[in-house]
Formats: sequence, C-alpha cells, structure tokens
Amino acid sequence: MAEAKKQLLHLVFGGELSAVGSAEFADLSALDIVGIYPDYKTAYDAWKTKAQGTVDHAQTRYFIVHLHRLLDPDATPAA
Repeated sequence: MAEAKKQLLHLVFGGELSAVGSAEFADLSALDIVGIYPDYKTAYDAWKTKAQGTVDHAQTRYFIVHLHRLLDPDATPAA
C-alpha cells in the first residue's frame, strides 16, 4: 500500500493594506480569507488568481501562510 502524502496546510488571505510598503491591514473586519489548502501548489494557484484580480489596486495584497510550519515547527520543511 502506498504511503499517504503528508498534509502541508497553507492559508491564503489578503485585503487592503494601510500603506503600500506595509503588511498592516486597513480594516481587519474586511479581510478576505480565500481558504486553507492541502499543499503549496494549490495555495499558490489560489493566491495567484486573487492577486491577479487585484493588480489595479496597489494597496490590496494577498499572502500565503505555511500553517504546517506553525502547527509543527520542529518538522523539517519539505524540499
């Protein structure tokens, strides 16, 4: 039986920043939680779609958070 693929959760979220060079959001209640994804590739695809959709708004930015690193900080990162 093949070994199950390790789950590497990633969160994609974003919103309007208070300033272009900042990572502080203008309104936390308006954050766009795109979703939680099982691997980086899927999260990246979701991030790219949202980021490209806001390309004309310089103060809107999306992020990918490596939840698996927060949940298990002692684990060796996947290559």
